[in-house]
Amino acid sequence: MKQDFKKYKDEDFLVWKTLFERQKENLQDKACDEYMLALERMQPVLHPNAPPNFDEINVWFQQSTGWEIHCVPGLIPVEDFFQLLAEKKFCSSTWLRTMEQLDYLEEPDMFHDIFGHVPLLSDPIFSDFAHEFGKLGCTVLDSPERVVMLQRLYWFTIEFGLIQQNGWKIYGAGIASSFGESISSISGEIPIVPFDMDEVMQTAFRTDVMQSKYVVIESFEQLFESILKVAEQWSRKKSGIESSK
Repeated sequence: MKQDFKKYKDEDFLVWKTLFERQKENLQDKACDEYMLALERMQPVLHPNAPPNFDEINVWFQQSTGWEIHCVPGLIPVEDFFQLLAEKKFCSSTWLRTMEQLDYLEEPDMFHDIFGHVPLLSDPIFSDFAHEFGKLGCTVLDSPERVVMLQRLYWFTIEFGLIQQNGWKIYGAGIASSFGESISSISGEIPIVPFDMDEVMQTAFRTDVMQSKYVVIESFEQLFESILKVAEQWSRKKSGIESSK
């Protein structure tokens, strides 16, 4: 599947510009430093004047962290998702919501995928975390329990994570791409708990409602080190040589 940039109509340009400008302004005091810096870095290929051209973004990433946008029609099987991340390919839809859908969608569109997710993939540490996450996922496809655990980790970090940075700041794409949730997530009205890998991987989530709690990390280094630790633990268990606790 390939993006057909010529198919975008005037409404798509207007929707993208409206969403981009509104959310960039909204995130000025809410998103983490790394996200805002990444958004500025990517300005040549990610801006409000036109929907993102995936070919241009891919060329830009060749000089950055090596990621590539991989077009998908919608949600894909988890095994395909893990494999693509392991190859440094991030999935994105090519369709965009309408003006009537600015604030709510049942499934992620191109604004969520590109504006929400892609900027932080240019951050070296976050990039390494996402890459290692995908590689780990490929090793546990024969374990439904561990697949679910990784899906929970993805949800509470990459999708809806907060980071401690002079208060609570946003880095999760589901929050960064949502006008309403980017305000409510750090309002103090919804519980925010410290990141604990084991606890996160045992916590179920729902996709059809606003989040009932958020998980806050201390740094992207903490996130990266945690995924390496889990990979080592699971590898030992698989080899039957895990040391007793």
